[in-house]
Amino acid sequence: MTAKEMARCAYLALDEKKAEDITVIDISGVSTVADYFIIANGTNSNQVLAMVDNVEEQLHKAGYDPKQVEGYRQGNWVLLDYIDIIVHVFDKENRLFYDLERIWRDGKCIDIKELED
Repeated sequence: MTAKEMARCAYLALDEKKAEDITVIDISGVSTVADYFIIANGTNSNQVLAMVDNVEEQLHKAGYDPKQVEGYRQGNWVLLDYIDIIVHVFDKENRLFYDLERIWRDGKCIDIKELED
């Protein structure tokens, strides 16, 4: 599975749990940290955790487990590091506060249709 396919899998897993404002940023040209950031938010900590659990489950089925998981216990910003992709799942307040889209604005925001190629 390529990084693009992993990003698509994570996107669909988030969408399945009604994630809000799913953003995929291609950072491969501006960073060596990963190829893609996937950023989404839920309306409360229960939804955030359900979204995270679904991403982990779907990527596990595809043969990938996260290298690192941060913030699961608090449930207001959970980071899933899959090396090639990094998934950030926030509650609304923390997403607005940390504004990762602004920080990574040098990356290219891509549409789900671009992940299907």
